Amino acid sequence: MFEARDASGERRDYAGAALAGGDLYALLSAPSQGLLSWARLNPIGTLLLPLGAWLTAFAAVMLLSERIFIRWLDYLERVAAIYARGRFSVRPLQAMNAPAEIRTMAKTLDEMAEAITARDRELTDALAEKDALMREIHHRVKNNLQIISSLLSMQQRALTDAPAKAALGDTRQRISALALIYRTLYQSADIRHADAREFLNELVGQLIASEVGRGPVVISSVDADSLHVDPDKLAPLALWLVEAVTNAQKHAFALNGGELKVRFRVQGDTSVLEVEDNGPGAPAGAEVGVGRTLMSAFAKQLRGETEFVAAPGGGTIARMTFATPEALMPVDPLDKSADGKGTAAGGSR
Repeated sequence: MFEARDASGERRDYAGAALAGGDLYALLSAPSQGLLSWARLNPIGTLLLPLGAWLTAFAAVMLLSERIFIRWLDYLERVAAIYARGRFSVRPLQAMNAPAEIRTMAKTLDEMAEAITARDRELTDALAEKDALMREIHHRVKNNLQIISSLLSMQQRALTDAPAKAALGDTRQRISALALIYRTLYQSADIRHADAREFLNELVGQLIASEVGRGPVVISSVDADSLHVDPDKLAPLALWLVEAVTNAQKHAFALNGGELKVRFRVQGDTSVLEVEDNGPGAPAGAEVGVGRTLMSAFAKQLRGETEFVAAPGGGTIARMTFATPEALMPVDPLDKSADGKGTAAGGSR
């Protein structure tokens, strides 16, 4: 019990329960109402402080994520990019200090790089072995053809019949041209094809050299574009040239010798091979011999045709126009011009 004045100023006695139920409630509720009023009047307590706490927590999480995971993922991404460029010698050694999950990923990348390196090594060794075997095969084929050519040469010297000797001589030159194809292939950087410019220079020189000392002097020159040609196309090309040069040697240079010009031009989708002599020219009404028949057959193998025209300064031009081999580019970039015509020239013999 305690005494207190009521609202009218009279003294009254109050029990503890009344105090607890009335004034005590007012006494306890007054600070809460004051606190709520202060909170409503102060925006820092309701907006900025929670926002600041959230930003602080977010920054801590991002810093922790960057420290533990993101920087290691960036590192592994850089290593993977190096692997994508074909460099497998780099190893993710720095990831050994990373968390367990990152170390597992780095180990997987390392094992992948090692497996790819081992497989590339095996493929390279297999390709090198295959290349060596193919070169050996080409070398042996060339040797066998040369043996056949030598046997024909011995047989030719033993003959007394002039037409038979000439026929054996023509056959021997054809075999020698085929042997030159295989020699060019196994000596080239890529055994799948040969450069037409180098091959034509070698073949014309071989054909002219085989007749040195047996007749008048013949001066030859080769003006050729460079072009990758595979063996299937190179064989009829070589045999056509053998027949054209042989005809010139027999009919144009038989008495006085002369000058032989060989030109090879790549003109886009078509290519042109010409053999020009400065001889007396073909007589009117001359019969078509075995040589011209073979030249037409070889031109058809290249999807081309053969024609014989009179040279401007006298003599005859044997010309074969055929389809340029598909998907094969010139070796020399200078041979690639706007009009598709070659610009590089060969040498004289």
